[in-house]
Amino acid sequence: MANIKHLQMWDSICADARISVSKSLFGLRATAVYKPTNSVLDALVVEFSPDDGKRMKHILELPVEGLGKAIGDYRPRPIDNGNYMAEMCASRDGSFLAVRLYQFVSMSYEPVTGVICFEGSAALMVRQLF
Repeated sequence: MANIKHLQMWDSICADARISVSKSLFGLRATAVYKPTNSVLDALVVEFSPDDGKRMKHILELPVEGLGKAIGDYRPRPIDNGNYMAEMCASRDGSFLAVRLYQFVSMSYEPVTGVICFEGSAALMVRQLF
């Protein structure tokens, strides 16, 4: 599990009105909470192969109505040192998920999607990919 404050998308998470952030221990530790359900967010970073990364990008950019059909039984395989990386913040109750996909270009991970947020059943569907 990753430290939520070290995510590249941390500033976007803090700016989301649905998320409250509390800092403790002299600002060294932060806890983010999804306000509607009062559920703590956990961070996760996963790397993927180029093929899985391209398919993940396609899935993440679909409208919510098309997610179920596009995901189906697809489960990408996480790998070490992948060409694509996904940063995620997921509520512990499964009702919220924020994802941003990056691709390794010019010796660093560059964003290929914006921060995409899912709520309710859509969050549960997308969460099972990771």
